[in-house]
Amino acid sequence: MFGRGWWGARGRGRLFERGDLKYVILELLAERPRHGYDVIRALEERFRGLYSPSPGAVYPTLQMLEEMGYAVVSERDGKRVYTISDAGRRFLAERQPVMDDLRARLGAWWGPELRAEARALMHELRDIGQLFRQEWRGQGLDPQRLRRIREVVMRAKGEIAAILAEERAETPGPTTL
Repeated sequence: MFGRGWWGARGRGRLFERGDLKYVILELLAERPRHGYDVIRALEERFRGLYSPSPGAVYPTLQMLEEMGYAVVSERDGKRVYTISDAGRRFLAERQPVMDDLRARLGAWWGPELRAEARALMHELRDIGQLFRQEWRGQGLDPQRLRRIREVVMRAKGEIAAILAEERAETPGPTTL
């Protein structure tokens, strides 16, 4: 998945169910205090760039965790930094079966086959970018060659959209966080 949110993938179902994000964020806060952007960045890193939660999902969740007493907030360098509270640690411990289920779903979604394909795709995209950088540093591209390359990219984009449309037709609709 690229961009925001998750959609069900054939055979894997939904990644996050309603309310799951609070558990994931609490686990991150259990590792160390974090501000909102740091939570977003940590999730992007954990999912190797294939998932990026929106600030509109993260910041309200952090505020909710604070209101529930599961996180405490302090101000550092002008940023609101959240730390898991003792009540938050107890909440996670009491919800161990929920956490185990969530980890199992995440593991199934992000299995070895998907990791390998995603890694290969990222390498291919990086290689395309390197081709352009090399050409740009060299003699550059004339308008006709650049137009032909753009046409290839537009065809590829159309084929990718068709593949994604097939998958969406076979699986449940988007899941919002």
